[in-house]
Amino acid sequence: MRWALVKVSLAVTAMVVIAFAVPLGLVIREMARDRAFSNAEREAAAIAPALSITTDRDQLERVVASAGSDAAMAVHIPAGDGGEPLDIGRRRTAAEDIAMVRELGRASTSTVPGGSTLLQPVALSSGEIAVVEVFVPESEVTNGVGTAWAVLAGVGAALILGSVAVADRLGVRMVRPARRLVEGARELGEGKLGARVPEDGPTELRLAAVAFNSMADQVVQLLANERELAADLSHRLRTPLTVLRLNAASLGDGPAAEQTRAAVEQLEREVDTIIRTAREAKPQTAAAGPGSGCDAAEVVRERMAFWSALAEDEGRKWRVAGADRPVRVPVARTDLAAALDALLGNVFRHTAEGTAFAVDVHNGDDAVIVLVSDAGPGIPDPEAAMARGRGSGSDGSTGLGLDIVRRLAESTGGDVRIGSSVLGGTEVRIWLQLDGRGRAPGRRGHRGSVRRRRPGRLVPTFNRPRSLP
Repeated sequence: MRWALVKVSLAVTAMVVIAFAVPLGLVIREMARDRAFSNAEREAAAIAPALSITTDRDQLERVVASAGSDAAMAVHIPAGDGGEPLDIGRRRTAAEDIAMVRELGRASTSTVPGGSTLLQPVALSSGEIAVVEVFVPESEVTNGVGTAWAVLAGVGAALILGSVAVADRLGVRMVRPARRLVEGARELGEGKLGARVPEDGPTELRLAAVAFNSMADQVVQLLANERELAADLSHRLRTPLTVLRLNAASLGDGPAAEQTRAAVEQLEREVDTIIRTAREAKPQTAAAGPGSGCDAAEVVRERMAFWSALAEDEGRKWRVAGADRPVRVPVARTDLAAALDALLGNVFRHTAEGTAFAVDVHNGDDAVIVLVSDAGPGIPDPEAAMARGRGSGSDGSTGLGLDIVRRLAESTGGDVRIGSSVLGGTEVRIWLQLDGRGRAPGRRGHRGSVRRRRPGRLVPTFNRPRSLP
């Protein structure tokens, strides 16, 4: 594209220069010729008054000498009254041409060796026609023409070079953004998801760069969503895997029991590998729109019905409070259930058998708080636990469970905090904002407009199943 623009500019400018310079050069040559013959006419006109008064040779020679160079001027007087014709100066023109001018009575030019001559007829007092001959050398006819043509050629060359330079700069301005767009597309095709194109250059290429960057961002977003979905789905598999692991531990001894436990451990390791492989940063899930969401109390009762059976098998005491009446929250039912399963699964995975736990729901005017607490050893580094992928690796944790909970809370404008529970272990507080706005900067903990419910006993609105659902 760049060289094409240069070639087009070169061709167009060359044609324009030729179209103007050639006629202008011819005009300059004609002007120089006209100037030379005009000077010759003035010299011839200076002789005419003297010829009309006298034809004396001596006097005419003095007049010719005063009017110009006698080597370039000649006067031809015809014979009169039986006298001889008189020629003053050097004659260069043929006699036939002089006779023709005398006969026609008007000025004429003729070509002679070394230049041209101007033949000017002048009427004498006797009625005869004398002819004044002025020699115009070729050097005088072309005086200044070569210099003018050289100037024209220089100006034309400068115009051509300038147009080529401007076309080259314009081509670079167009080619560079196009080249960057090509390189960005190539890098994106090679898997470099961070490839972006600077949004500069002509309007069309700038719009193309904007569209390319938007497409690249969308590709990255889709890939991140797919990886996150794979990680979330894989993490949800850990809930039934926890049940299988606990049930396998109660099978006793024997080859079948050992094989079952080994298979469960292998499956759990594979799920953890999938989670670690698919785990990537993902934009926060959009909060549910107005009128959507779920009943948090119903979800808590449903999930506690599931986990209570495992708790009874392990001899764990558990408690639910605040789930005896509907509590609407602006999140999807499956997302809230996954968050609760992640927290309760962590309790069963990271605390010893017989460790008590509790789930409390607090309903406020502008927020709902869900507390999951246990009587275990606690979390020594809550900030590291909340950081994605920085969960303790010694116990097999992927660190994704708390991240699922965090994204759920932040999608409503809330947050997640880890602290010490009244049971002596860890307390995870999930703050779900009801109006979708960010929390006030001065708000801390779960105080303020949130109304605490009186610590409740075991909610009798559901039956604890003996067998797993």
